[in-house]
Amino acid sequence: MLFGRDPSAREDAVLDDARIVAFAGDSVTDGGRRDDAGRGPGHGWVRTVADELAARPGATPRPVNSGASGNRLVDRGVGMGHRPPLERPEIEVIRRLAERWDAVLAPADREMWTRATRPTWAPRARRPLAGHRAVPPTPTPTPHRGDRMIASIVHLRAGGVSLVLDLPGDTLPAVLHWGADLGPVGQDELRDLAGTVAPLLENAVDVPVRVSLLPEHSAGWMGAPALLGHGGGDAWSTRFGATEYAVDEAGRRVVARASDPAAGLALEVEVELLASGLVRTRAAVTNTADRPFSVEQLAVALPVPPVATELLDQAGRWSRERVPQRRAITVAMHLRENRRGRTGTDAATVLMAGEAGFGFGGGEVWGLHVGFSGNHRSYLERMTSGRTLLAGGELLLPGELALARDETYRSPWIHGTYGVGLDDAAARFHEHLRSRPQHPRSTRPVVLNTWEAVYFDHDLDRLLDLVERAAEVGVERFVLDDGWFRGRRSDDAGLGDWYVDEDVWPKGLHPLVDRVKERGMEFGLWVEPEMVNPDSDLARAHPEWILQTGGRLPLEARRQQVLDLAQPEAYAHILERLSSLVTEYGVAYLKWDHNRDLVEAGSTATGRAGHAQTLAVYRLLDGLKAAHPRLEIESCSSGGARVDLGILERTDRIWASDCIDPHERQQILRWTAQLLPAELVGSQVGSPVSHSTGRTHDLSFRAATALFGSFGIEWDITRASVEERAELAEWVALAKRFRPLLHSGRTVRVDHPVDAVWAHGVVAQDRSEALFAFVMMDRPSCWPPGLVRIPGLDPDRRYRLAPVGPSGPLATNNDAPSWQRGEVTLSGRALAAVGIQAPPLQPDHAALVHLRAL
Repeated sequence: MLFGRDPSAREDAVLDDARIVAFAGDSVTDGGRRDDAGRGPGHGWVRTVADELAARPGATPRPVNSGASGNRLVDRGVGMGHRPPLERPEIEVIRRLAERWDAVLAPADREMWTRATRPTWAPRARRPLAGHRAVPPTPTPTPHRGDRMIASIVHLRAGGVSLVLDLPGDTLPAVLHWGADLGPVGQDELRDLAGTVAPLLENAVDVPVRVSLLPEHSAGWMGAPALLGHGGGDAWSTRFGATEYAVDEAGRRVVARASDPAAGLALEVEVELLASGLVRTRAAVTNTADRPFSVEQLAVALPVPPVATELLDQAGRWSRERVPQRRAITVAMHLRENRRGRTGTDAATVLMAGEAGFGFGGGEVWGLHVGFSGNHRSYLERMTSGRTLLAGGELLLPGELALARDETYRSPWIHGTYGVGLDDAAARFHEHLRSRPQHPRSTRPVVLNTWEAVYFDHDLDRLLDLVERAAEVGVERFVLDDGWFRGRRSDDAGLGDWYVDEDVWPKGLHPLVDRVKERGMEFGLWVEPEMVNPDSDLARAHPEWILQTGGRLPLEARRQQVLDLAQPEAYAHILERLSSLVTEYGVAYLKWDHNRDLVEAGSTATGRAGHAQTLAVYRLLDGLKAAHPRLEIESCSSGGARVDLGILERTDRIWASDCIDPHERQQILRWTAQLLPAELVGSQVGSPVSHSTGRTHDLSFRAATALFGSFGIEWDITRASVEERAELAEWVALAKRFRPLLHSGRTVRVDHPVDAVWAHGVVAQDRSEALFAFVMMDRPSCWPPGLVRIPGLDPDRRYRLAPVGPSGPLATNNDAPSWQRGEVTLSGRALAAVGIQAPPLQPDHAALVHLRAL
């Protein structure tokens, strides 16, 4: 049999051989010779195939094309992307013809044929995308283990990660390997890899089940299909084929375009391996039929190997975001859905799967993040076959999205991260975010926010005093929070009326803004543009701008409703008001809040639910940034309820939580770091008594906690003692000293066996220095706390250790460790293998150590 296949090979494999040989009849020549008509020596064989197949009982032959665009066997159902059942006599005809072709090839031609670089079977290529090459349609068959020809295999490498993609012409692309870098691998080895990982028969359909980036029911996948929808009751199951590819190997990007004529759909799938090793993928579906097509889900899936036996994601609530939760992976779907109309305090954030016992520093892990700020879902699914997928996409509500002919829906970006340990996986997100052109490049200023200092009491003299005290301690950006606009004496009125309240500010904000800038600080302003109070001039003038359904307003939350920004008039009004304020007051920074979930959030214009609302918010942010390129925006949403890479494409930092109790913030910052680097996370020093928990903490613990973020203050320091303000100024100076390191280095979270003792830090990218914190979260059962290893440093360099900042009080009858009493020098290898003594601190206290390479 041709290509050494076993005579018992399945029918579709035989048909593949026939197709390939038919193409070869015109593409392989005897020493390059052709006849007067430009035909190769195999042309007659192609005709023989066509003639003999056409002679089959019931065959309806069509012409066999043999031009420059490539030959195809075309008769009753024999062609690209369509495989009817073959009867035994037809198989025997093809076998005989294949053997005849094998016999007529000269040895040199046969050698050239079998040395082809890689197999490909794809339809005529469209014009490639700019900056891409089209995968050529020329088939170059090569023997494989198994019975399925792989059309093309692409190996993408970056940042210690390999992504190997199978790009067939008759179905959708699939991931053969996503994980550790395989190194430089030749095509022969890639083909062997493809054969090695090829699926075996399951106790299901009669062919091995192939799982693509968009799993399909038609392929035998019994899990959740990636695309859910229908066209008036039909086209509910797809079989995409006739796939074409644009491959940008230098840019590590592949675009696949496929179609399903029976369903009347076209599909585009984008896959990128970013320089950090982060995988980014999304899909777009287009309706090519005359009837509408209702999209219910469009997800993208990435495979996880069997070594992953545990999963980790996050939950949370208001003022207690980013709570980790961990469990075993079982045969089931672990589904995380968010229907809040925003990312949510209880979002999975990054859904991780990994080896048993994986931690911050060890164990292979794979993770998925949905980069979208509205309703979304992420899930891990393991089948009885052992196949495991991480998948996600937007969550579409009933009737939310119906495509007319030629309309397209594009999913949000799905981000996949791989690493050895959670820190390694997090570093890929951090490196990607820092590489973006819009990533904040200027030094992150020290902020003072007025909310917990004055709340709604906007007295000019009190605020001017706060400005003076802020300048004295070293603040660089002064932010006026809620309460400055018309009717806003409490949180039950005024939202939507974005005009300075003339009763409170008879001269506008100018007296305050002028003083802020005179004292060398930038001015920032709080806004909540997506919301409206029913008690507002805007709501009374335009009740039709409020999201609602069923002729009723949704239940109020925080005494507010949501504006329908997808309506052009509402969008234009809000954009004009925000832009006017930025221009008039020279606003450098907006704290953009979003304080309620979207409930029954339907548009009065379309009647549909909130898919369009999230996209309108994105457009609003983009439009405001385009008008004011130097403006910075913080994403705040009841604290940390909108933390995702979709919103961060348009904003400059997030507010991690409304809770600035340092005990709670330790956990919030620890797990927010799974997605975001420190410079993108607002982190502020609160008052001695936490406004959200009532706990009392020393300034050393409050400030040492806030240090590992974008440092700021939210405290009425006009009421602080002289000694407190002096210590605060020391911490501000320390934040300024270390922010170049903290906002560019690699985050390290230490795996330590004692739950009460936490250690974390940031190591410079060149490992020349590091700053670590020891945190006593509770009273350990064993005492003293013992040695803590410090990973991440250069093992062959020596580091001088020195304490920095005011240290927290020690427990009774305990001495400070040697590194706190004087300088200590140790190698990076010793620090990682042995460690240093953790200070015997009282609970809810921290101590800092600076390590500098000699």
